[in-house]
Amino acid sequence: MGKFEGKVAVITGASAGMGRSLAVELARRGAKLAICDLNAAGLEETARQCRALGAEMKVDLINVAERENVLTWADAVAEHFGAVHYVFNNAGIAFSGTVEKTEFKDFERVMDVDFWGVVNGTKAFLPHLLAAGDGHVVNTSSVFGLFSMPTQSAYNAAKFAVRGFTESFRQEMLFTKQPIKVTCVHPGGIKTDIAKNSTTADGDGLEAFNQLFDRIATTSADSAAKTILKGVERGDAKILVGYDAHALDLLIRLSGSSYQRAFAEIGGRLLPKNFLKK
Repeated sequence: MGKFEGKVAVITGASAGMGRSLAVELARRGAKLAICDLNAAGLEETARQCRALGAEMKVDLINVAERENVLTWADAVAEHFGAVHYVFNNAGIAFSGTVEKTEFKDFERVMDVDFWGVVNGTKAFLPHLLAAGDGHVVNTSSVFGLFSMPTQSAYNAAKFAVRGFTESFRQEMLFTKQPIKVTCVHPGGIKTDIAKNSTTADGDGLEAFNQLFDRIATTSADSAAKTILKGVERGDAKILVGYDAHALDLLIRLSGSSYQRAFAEIGGRLLPKNFLKK
């Protein structure tokens, strides 16, 4: 059990996928869990699996984009358990569409959940992590926070923002010698329902996009959770999840901005024809 035994861990987006796998793995390691999502049925199934492993639970329906609710929830979690030690800002949504076709409201919706959800969770729980004197914030970006792809402008913007926010926050904690560790997670293709639950500009190409995602998603959510927790135990600043994430990270660092022309060509060939019209 080790590092997580008896500690209080908060996980957003815990109804399925990596969020559920993180919750179950932390329960297996003896952590107390506060989990949230908007999917009530999925959230309760996660809670059932964690309780079966003996975990003490607090389960709430929370929209991470609604700041006041997140602030209230953070206080309630701290009051319930008496302390908070880990915060996994994991909730996220996906969206695909060209800049031309994507509506302003779609950019805003992705940013509200994928970026502001991370900021809200970090800010809301930070006072409680500081009070515990032993805190760790783990923010989920993506490999799409390392490089961009055609039709992913909204998702890329949010995930690059998460990366920048998290890295700056980590430097602040280091400079001020605060007892808070900070980690940014960059998963590659993870076998979850994020693509199936995604939306696209004017609904075009969703089925084809899901089929493409299924082909390139090579890492299970359970494996991803174990990789993340291993990196958290080490206090890593950056966690790459999956062989594809490691390969792509290296490629981008070696190629610099020249990757964009190649990825434009690859994206044009792989993505559904109605996504990109010349």
